[in-house]
Amino acid sequence: MHDRFFLTTPIYYVNDAPHLGTAYSTVNADVLARWHRLIGDDCWFLTGTDEHGLKNARAAEERGLTPQEWVDQTSRRYVGSWAALDISNDDFIRTTEHRHTLSVQRFMQAIHDNGYMHKGLYEGWYCVSCEAYYPESDLFEGRLCPVHERPVEWLTEENWFFELSRFEQTLVDWYDSHPDAIFPDSRRNEALGIIKGGLQDISITRTSIDWGVRVPWDSAHVFYVWYDALVNYITAIGYGQDPERFAKWWPAAHHLLGKDIIRFHCVWWPAMCLAAGIDPPAHYIVHGWLLVGGEKMSKTRLNQIDPVELAADIGVDALRYHLVRDVVLGSDGDFTYEGLIARYNSDLANNLGNLFARVAAVVASKCGGTGPAPRPAAPGVRLSEVAAEVVLACRDAWQRFAAHEALEATWRLVRAANSELETAEPWKLPPGPALDAALGDALEALRIVAVLVSPVMPGAAAEIWKRIGLAGRPDEPGAAGENGSLAWGSYPGNLPVMKGAPLFPRRSVDS
Repeated sequence: MHDRFFLTTPIYYVNDAPHLGTAYSTVNADVLARWHRLIGDDCWFLTGTDEHGLKNARAAEERGLTPQEWVDQTSRRYVGSWAALDISNDDFIRTTEHRHTLSVQRFMQAIHDNGYMHKGLYEGWYCVSCEAYYPESDLFEGRLCPVHERPVEWLTEENWFFELSRFEQTLVDWYDSHPDAIFPDSRRNEALGIIKGGLQDISITRTSIDWGVRVPWDSAHVFYVWYDALVNYITAIGYGQDPERFAKWWPAAHHLLGKDIIRFHCVWWPAMCLAAGIDPPAHYIVHGWLLVGGEKMSKTRLNQIDPVELAADIGVDALRYHLVRDVVLGSDGDFTYEGLIARYNSDLANNLGNLFARVAAVVASKCGGTGPAPRPAAPGVRLSEVAAEVVLACRDAWQRFAAHEALEATWRLVRAANSELETAEPWKLPPGPALDAALGDALEALRIVAVLVSPVMPGAAAEIWKRIGLAGRPDEPGAAGENGSLAWGSYPGNLPVMKGAPLFPRRSVDS
């Protein structure tokens, strides 16, 4: 029986355009979802947009639009960007959808009915860009938001409060009994540090704006945007509307998120779930920031990079490969265009692209364009031995959320195949068994590589698959499973091999 894997990204606030930082998060979620499909898991992959809150209401007013008109425009930017980056999400949720309103109201009503809310007066320094209150001790000099470095505003309003303070020990106990709930361990320690440092009750509603989900037991209030947004994860799998579907997917929940929103996801959200009478999410995967010049990308710092423009320049698969290969999931990474080009040339143009080009050229010149079959796996058939080691290493790396290690392992097979060609020199051999062995083994290595890289470079993997004459696709569900197609010897031979244009033409920084 296959496992279930419900994977979510953060939902992105639509007042900002998609940038390379949000693309980094979404691409990493996508490659995880694709890998789990590849090993045969029943996978559901969710992303979407966060559309309520004061920031969007003000942005709409400035443009002479209603909030709904404004978020309809801005949400489309994310749909288009993720399509351009070959993101394979199964669902795209918008917090302005009717299904979400129903789930938020039913979830929050459960928390209220269970006795974890009270009404009170809230005063504090508020950052509109963050949609969050800050204690004065956290502000920069001049009362500037510590994230956006913009002036905060003093707000006073009647709110409903969620009694988060009642969950300190409960959350500590839950994390103690689920030691692997947060990856990596350093982020688990961070979440526990927040909890053990003392939790305060938190304001969850607003009366100062109308743009939000209405509180069902007090119509003068709308829910604060963060609490509305967090509920998206359960809306999409039927909370309050389809109990059977919810019961199927919620135990398999994996939230992928950036390190800057740990407090909301790993402290507030599990407490809210417990208060509503459901289990916390099973697992969190916390990634670092993709930095530019040592700083996190943001609109206020004017250091955003458009991922769609970058993909149009370098290629979608090349960009996806660089984002996954060069940044360890869980750690920060620093993006440079020079680094992107260097990785492109070394791994894609000089190694994988060169391997395919050499094989296709010799098959065309020596075999009439028809690829021979590989030798059976046996001691002394070096590529079969390397392939077996690489497949095991890849499965282990993906299990540990180390996609960069899986790619590094895959390129061991690419380099070994190139090395074997250089030793055999098939371009000098006459037709016969030695030629067929060298080319057949290389074609089989390319077949296995196409399967292994398909979560990260789906387009390039499919192109290699097609050019070596295979039907179907390398990313068929279950292809990397125990009974899939990664065992050595599955390339049947006697198939047409097409040369075509270079898979990855060499690039320079200036080209």
